[in-house]
Amino acid sequence: MSIHQNLIGGTWTGADAIENINPSDVSDVVGLYARASADDVKVAVAAAKAAFPAWSRSGILERHAILRKTSDEILARKDELGRLLSREEGKTLAEGIGETIRAAQIFDFFAGECLRLAGESLPSVRPGIGVEVTREPIGVVGIITPWNFPIAIPAWKIAPALCYGNTIVFKPADLVPGCAWAIVDILHRAGLPAGVLNLVMGKGSVVGQAMLDHPDIAAMTFTGSTGTGKRVALASIEHNRKFQLEMGGKNPFVVLDDADLSVAVEAALNSSFFSTGQRCTASSRLIVTEGIHDRFVAALTERMKAVTVDNALKAGTHIGPVVDQKQLEQDMDYIAIGKAEGANLAFGGERLNRETEGFYLQPALFTEATNQMRISREEIFGPVASVIRVKNYEEALATANDTAFGLSSGIATTSLKYATHYKRNAEAGMVMVNLPTAGVDFHVPFGGRKGSSFGPREQGRYASEFFTTVKTQYTLAG
Repeated sequence: MSIHQNLIGGTWTGADAIENINPSDVSDVVGLYARASADDVKVAVAAAKAAFPAWSRSGILERHAILRKTSDEILARKDELGRLLSREEGKTLAEGIGETIRAAQIFDFFAGECLRLAGESLPSVRPGIGVEVTREPIGVVGIITPWNFPIAIPAWKIAPALCYGNTIVFKPADLVPGCAWAIVDILHRAGLPAGVLNLVMGKGSVVGQAMLDHPDIAAMTFTGSTGTGKRVALASIEHNRKFQLEMGGKNPFVVLDDADLSVAVEAALNSSFFSTGQRCTASSRLIVTEGIHDRFVAALTERMKAVTVDNALKAGTHIGPVVDQKQLEQDMDYIAIGKAEGANLAFGGERLNRETEGFYLQPALFTEATNQMRISREEIFGPVASVIRVKNYEEALATANDTAFGLSSGIATTSLKYATHYKRNAEAGMVMVNLPTAGVDFHVPFGGRKGSSFGPREQGRYASEFFTTVKTQYTLAG
């Protein structure tokens, strides 16, 4: 089996490699992927810095062509790349292909943005002087991405970085190097000049730390755990570096007495358990008012019984495995914590055996939980959800906002009054009405509040706020 190498300064390099294992079938080796060293990171940053002057001044049509060609190839290979994603991360094949299509759409969107770069021309308050306000690239951008969206999140960071003229040092999560390598390979063959995009795969403690320590990385965009996000922030402040953080969530989904029960159940099921609950936008707190509580719990439990947990590539699978043994153990620990805290395990929570050996977990639903329990405060990042009973809308809203996080928030109601009030008063970056809390479009801003996010929003035209710096220019009329 050949080694998938790092790309540094336009050259594929690296001999030290690890196996990429399929969580649906631990006997299936997806591929061998090189691990970079701290010295490799230094070379990659130097290459990106050397490539920046030419790339930052490259023509918009050149950038457009490369990003559009990348989009076209990803879309043409959606079945192949979607299967790769499902093998290495554990999402169902349908989800893997869907995420791959989204990556293609992101590259297509930013290909268009290359042709829509704009500034402002303003009059000065002083006669005879003109003012121009423009956006320029910021330099070498460090990109660190998580394992739960191995092709979409790299796409929504890499595409705008290149669109606006930055160069990149990119480290994907150690668990899922396959999709990252594929994207970099496509971009490399699409015509990116040497050094513009550098791939350094490997351990966060080695590769990620070397990136944080390097003074020539001008900006760092990170998606991952809250703890690591704080480390990124502290290191960036030390280097006076621009930084962007997307971290955890403990997202609420409120169900009011007037909700359409079937709509509420399907939205809760999707929010809490699809993608094995391994989404920062997943709902792990289901806040339900008294009048509908018992019917909702009964209907959701019955619906959960029809969910098939199996090999991600198998036809008919609704939920694949947890990503690895460590994450499975964390999920099981939290299920034990919930029981010890006095919550009622109403359904699931058992380790499952399937035809292939993998990290299979039956989705778990707790009832009689309170918002003070650890299972209601801390991000579990697995298929575990808690139902919290409340008296009315006012208590539901207060409970929903009583969290250190603020990424996504949802409500199921047929009341325009309550829907409107909730959209205005939910303390989150994204609010969903009668929809799952997980799932956003590629052309609109993504991000949260409080402990979930820091810095400018990701995706859409809002991405320019992070990947560019503003310059104000004055000219005296001659």
